[in-house]
Amino acid sequence: MFAEKARIRRTIEAEGIPYTYISCYGFAGFFLSNLGQKNATAPPRDKVVIPGDGNNKGIFVVEEDIATYTIKAVDDPRTLNKTLHIRPPANILSFGEIVALWEEKIGKALEKNYVPEDEILKRIRDSPSLPSFILSIEHFVFVIGGGAMATIDQSSGVDACELYPEVKYTTVGDYLGQFA
Repeated sequence: MFAEKARIRRTIEAEGIPYTYISCYGFAGFFLSNLGQKNATAPPRDKVVIPGDGNNKGIFVVEEDIATYTIKAVDDPRTLNKTLHIRPPANILSFGEIVALWEEKIGKALEKNYVPEDEILKRIRDSPSLPSFILSIEHFVFVIGGGAMATIDQSSGVDACELYPEVKYTTVGDYLGQFA
């Protein structure tokens, strides 16, 4: 999937087609609405499964905020032929920090079950393609810490929060508040 995405990007660039790529990292609605708990429809109130040690950070953006930044970038010459990185500073959090925010919202400590990397890798190998893909992203973000570690190459990318400081994005804490 990522190889195909890269191939399409290189083709666009080679053809000289003007572009702005949007890199929004983690969708809040996909992860925060259930804290990444398999088959859950809401954040947990008793137990939570945490991949790895819970200390690596990810980036979470509410979908409406992605739309806001994208619309602002459409006619902005500063984003032309660049990648717009949407990385709200208050939303760069570890799984452990997100769980702590949730516990504060519900006024209760959750029982925590930490899943070691070797178990996650085994699940990736043994799962069908879609669950394997989702587990691979979980591994990359929360076990390796890949999402938040990346720096923005200023020659090919720009930071949405720096370009548009007037945007009042939704914080992870505010987003979780709707479920408390």
